[in-house]
Amino acid sequence: MRNIKKPEERRNEILDASEMLFASQGYTQTTINDILSAIGIAKGTFYYYFKSKEEVMDAIIDRFITSGVEAAQVVASNPTLTAPEKIFHIVMAQNMSDTPRKEQMIEQLHQINNAEMHQKSLIETITRLTPVLTAVVEEGIREGAFATPYPQESVEFLLVSSQFLFDEGLFHWQPEELLKKAQAFVYVMETILGAAQGTFHFITQLLSGSGGNV
Repeated sequence: MRNIKKPEERRNEILDASEMLFASQGYTQTTINDILSAIGIAKGTFYYYFKSKEEVMDAIIDRFITSGVEAAQVVASNPTLTAPEKIFHIVMAQNMSDTPRKEQMIEQLHQINNAEMHQKSLIETITRLTPVLTAVVEEGIREGAFATPYPQESVEFLLVSSQFLFDEGLFHWQPEELLKKAQAFVYVMETILGAAQGTFHFITQLLSGSGGNV
């Protein structure tokens, strides 16, 4: 009897198989036929859900970003945390969401042929995290922890600088360089948000220790 799957289930099956292939053998080297063989579906079924391999990669990236944003939203809605604590936990959530497969996928995005996709992923991350963090900053202003007349713009500047400056695929900082930049980033962050000195000291530890993105 033919196994008929729900559209969302079939779509996720294609994404899961593609993600595994992209991570294991590389995005450029993987063909649509490889994906078809891994799942055992016809070409017509694939094209019913996706127009191209590029569209599949976009959907995989979107899943990663959505997961990170949802984790941030959970933290932002926690009534037991102060605004600085929420920013701490949001940063931690973004770092802790990393998995070996995700790291491999990020490595694929760093390949020169995938530069446009990498740029799109950074822009999408910044765009979708901005409203979550802006709400936290506005909460911090009400609490008296922050004092900035530009909460959204401050978040945008901080996200753009952190996402690009601390991206290991774009810059290859030496440990001592990374530590100094992390210290400078904390200074800029506390200054632009009008926070007390030392409020975000944990950022230095995270960035200098992992080299990950905020």
